[in-house]
Amino acid sequence: QVQLVAYGGGSVQAGGPLRPSCAASGYTNSRSCIGWFRQAPGEEREGVARLSTGSGSTDYVDSVKGRFTIARDNAKNTMTLQMNSLKPEDTAMYYCAARGGECITIGRHPSNYNYWGRGTQVTVSS
Repeated sequence: QVQLVAYGGGSVQAGGPLRPSCAASGYTNSRSCIGWFRQAPGEEREGVARLSTGSGSTDYVDSVKGRFTIARDNAKNTMTLQMNSLKPEDTAMYYCAARGGECITIGRHPSNYNYWGRGTQVTVSS
């Protein structure tokens, strides 16, 4: 049974960093698209950062480029999202997700991902 568990969110002042993580268990697909999504109250869930484990390629939504970095720790079977220079508009519930295949073929829409972790809250105060 595949299980994703996101943790490590929190509250921070604008300009500060956070580094949430996502631990995976029961997931054996060596070529997958893994990623972080976020959803603010009243907003649709949006893709923030994705990584293709087969090719190593990454992509980011424009609003976080240069500030966020997605990475994978194979030894620990975890995924992280290093978030720097946080802004109040980054405040949201952050979710990790996965699906087999390359990200470029899967697309960004959340409905394309079939494994989801519970969210971890990120709150950025001004």
